[in-house]
Amino acid sequence: MPPETAPVLEARGLVKRYGTLVALDGVSLAIHPGRVTAILGPSGSGKSTLLRCLNFLVRPEGGEVRLDGVFSDLDQARALDAHRARVGMVFQQFNLFPHLRVRENVALAPRVVRRLGPAAANTLAERHLARVGLADKADAFPGELSGGQQQRAAIARALAMEPAVLLCDEPTSALDPELTGEVLTVLRQLAAERVTMVVVTHDVAFARAAAQEVVFMDAGRIVEQGPAEQVLDAPVSERARRFFGREAVS
Repeated sequence: MPPETAPVLEARGLVKRYGTLVALDGVSLAIHPGRVTAILGPSGSGKSTLLRCLNFLVRPEGGEVRLDGVFSDLDQARALDAHRARVGMVFQQFNLFPHLRVRENVALAPRVVRRLGPAAANTLAERHLARVGLADKADAFPGELSGGQQQRAAIARALAMEPAVLLCDEPTSALDPELTGEVLTVLRQLAAERVTMVVVTHDVAFARAAAQEVVFMDAGRIVEQGPAEQVLDAPVSERARRFFGREAVS
């Protein structure tokens, strides 16, 4: 059964091309509050491009994105900034400022975008660092952290903006296998807290454990989507069956 709540974030007919390559070919997707959507598919299928279009880091050439039912107008700077403030992003690479302490990295956007004072922003940063298990690393510099800790700090930074939706673009792909688990644990914890998330991942086990909805993409299109157990265990399309069959034995 589909959720009864209205989508918090919605893509309608998104199109994106890079020269002759069609990265997104009329993609539509509804993200509902309190749910985790996992996007899977082969490399080059358009997963990361879709995420970046949802945050407007990449400008789609067709279609539209709606936040809380309201069309986000790319030609209005104020509307664009407001959209990005509510649609958080966690990247493959951590993108922390190396010259700032971890607390300062997390507090920066609340200070600049939300206009919080230093004390309030630091308190907010410390709360979210504790949330991801980094309360004792607030005064460290990013270079003093492991890759897994840096990614957790990046998640705290995104959460500090208190976004309506958190977009995660293959958040463990830059990590060694032994560090991947700590980041996935944090994401599963956020899922249990009903944080609305869209996670591009190759980790079928994570999608099975944390996502309510799974989207399978190939060649710039959504081939299949539905409840996680349905798409992962009994996919309808031949393309999805072949993909998950390979994943199951790899």
